[in-house]
Amino acid sequence: MKQLLIYISFLFLFSIVYVTSGYAQANFTRITGYKVFYGWAKHAPQDWMITRQFVNDGKTYFLLVNPQTLETKIDEPDFYQVKPMTIDEARTFFKATPYIKALEKAEKQSVNTQDAGIESGMPKQTGITLTADLCPSHKPLDKIIFTDIIEQFKKVEHPVPVALSVTGIWMRQHPQDLEWLKKMQADHEIYITWINHSFNHRVSAKLPLKENFLLEAGTNINYEVLETEMAMLKNGLLPSVFFRFPGLVSDQKLVFEITDFGLIPIGTDAWLAKGQQPQAGSIVLIHGNGNEPVGVNDFIKLLKSKTQSIAKKQWLLYDLRESVDEEFAGE
Repeated sequence: MKQLLIYISFLFLFSIVYVTSGYAQANFTRITGYKVFYGWAKHAPQDWMITRQFVNDGKTYFLLVNPQTLETKIDEPDFYQVKPMTIDEARTFFKATPYIKALEKAEKQSVNTQDAGIESGMPKQTGITLTADLCPSHKPLDKIIFTDIIEQFKKVEHPVPVALSVTGIWMRQHPQDLEWLKKMQADHEIYITWINHSFNHRVSAKLPLKENFLLEAGTNINYEVLETEMAMLKNGLLPSVFFRFPGLVSDQKLVFEITDFGLIPIGTDAWLAKGQQPQAGSIVLIHGNGNEPVGVNDFIKLLKSKTQSIAKKQWLLYDLRESVDEEFAGE
């Protein structure tokens, strides 16, 4: 009996380690001193770029990005050889990597008032990268998006990759929907890349685009970016290196402000609700916050039209990180 209890205790402890280390991001609920912090962190054989530093419960943490794969993670500095850098030094040090090349491409496309940034990836592949925006809304999450992609892809892609652009206000207003998404990821049904979509997602029905959304007078871009990341971490989400402008609206100055945070602006070449048709490698945009039934319905129709191609692995969904990484890996 004693041996059985020891065995059960071991299994319980192992399951805790397995879940927390492999499949769930910790909830950092006591964050202080959250700031942009650039540097080089080496844990052989991998070089990581540091983009943030913060303290939680007396311990210091880094937000790190693998500049080759665009993967991010939270870790303690003690595991690494660390060299603090300015943003210019860090971008020079990692200049040959897909991460820095993606930042540079986004900056080159910064003159567009709408849809600046990376609009597509993996053009040589048949399939799309799905991005769904979670802007502030009083309506519930469109769960059918996720249940349908799981059903369609369960035999060929598991978990199914999806990128969600999340706002701080949506996380605050929809804790149950957020927990549902986290459970779907924990159950390996979907794999989520969390995109920063600003905290407030301010919008005016009266102002022209050049004065609207994040371009509205009085916007605190530091708050909009960093407060969203802190909200992600408090809710157990892992911030990615991607940012989507509310309304897809920006100007050149704003794009460079976002890339100075180490974030890659992500646009779209296929906003379904506006009738834009996806091509091979498209970054598709729909809204999953209940406010865009046309886009959601169009996406469901698209999935059904591709049923046979999906079954033959001839039409797939791609991880946003891999889509961007592959575009620049061979340059």
